[in-house]
Amino acid sequence: MSSASVLYNRLLARGKFRHVQVLLKVAELGSVQRAAEAIGITQSSVTQTLAYLEGLLEVQLFERHARGMRPTSTCRDLLPVAQQMLLGLAQGAEAVAARRERGQSIVRIAASVAATHGLLVDSLPSFTKQMPGISVQLTEAEGDDQLLAIARGEVDFVACRKPTVVPEGWTFVALLEDRFAVLCRPDHPLAGRSNVTWAELAAQTWAVAPVGVPSRDSFDALASLFPNPPRIYPVITRSPVMTRWLLRNQNVLAYMPFNFVRPMIEAGEMAEVKVRPQVDIEPLGLLRPNEGLSEASERLMRYLEERFVSVLRDKRTSVRTKAGKRIKQG
Repeated sequence: MSSASVLYNRLLARGKFRHVQVLLKVAELGSVQRAAEAIGITQSSVTQTLAYLEGLLEVQLFERHARGMRPTSTCRDLLPVAQQMLLGLAQGAEAVAARRERGQSIVRIAASVAATHGLLVDSLPSFTKQMPGISVQLTEAEGDDQLLAIARGEVDFVACRKPTVVPEGWTFVALLEDRFAVLCRPDHPLAGRSNVTWAELAAQTWAVAPVGVPSRDSFDALASLFPNPPRIYPVITRSPVMTRWLLRNQNVLAYMPFNFVRPMIEAGEMAEVKVRPQVDIEPLGLLRPNEGLSEASERLMRYLEERFVSVLRDKRTSVRTKAGKRIKQG
């Protein structure tokens, strides 16, 4: 049995990107025929590639059965690595094409869904319009996947909530305060109301996330104020697409981060039910390395910081002004 070093050097000398593509496609589709059709090569080429790979690695990668191909445990261990290899290859192709064809620099961002909605939806199109020489690659990632992208060097910075632990050599810059909000469709009887009672909220049907998700924990805390347990809609999900559909098509309420749904509220697709007390959550912002950012990344960072720091400053000034007026009137 060859050592890891021997296998590594063998792959460097004799491995090809096509081998990685075939491995992933057969694992995904479970069939040599379907993999060949998807890639655009012959079935015999797929079969020969798998045999070559198994000889190269000295392991069996797939179990053949009546209905097709099933990855072995060794193959399943290799699949995440193979996926990252093709992802890196795709990103490299994007970078080369952007520089060659348009003279563009590329900024790679990983963002949570909340940060995409709250920070980037409006900002990135505006930035790229001002800076046509910079191309932005945006991928969505949550929690540990963000940290993994940082560790692998796959991103220039991350848009997210303030993490519990900031990676060494990185800094979190808060840009946008956030809170939980009660949401409904615009024609819901409670839409736009600011004097809703706990009893009225308790009488509604709620779309909720699974237990253990932060928004569910916050909803459970809110529901503890109700005089009786609320009704829960039978589809329990953390899928943004599904939750959005439920809010638009069912007579339900949801308890979600405000900046996540802000674009939909502004577009008139959803409405907020004002409740007290409001629950603040960790702000949205940027997780950036302390050094080594490219000039293009620095420009985008500065643009986002200037855009949202001014918004935050104006919001706090407005709050202080309103508070001063109330004191004078009192």
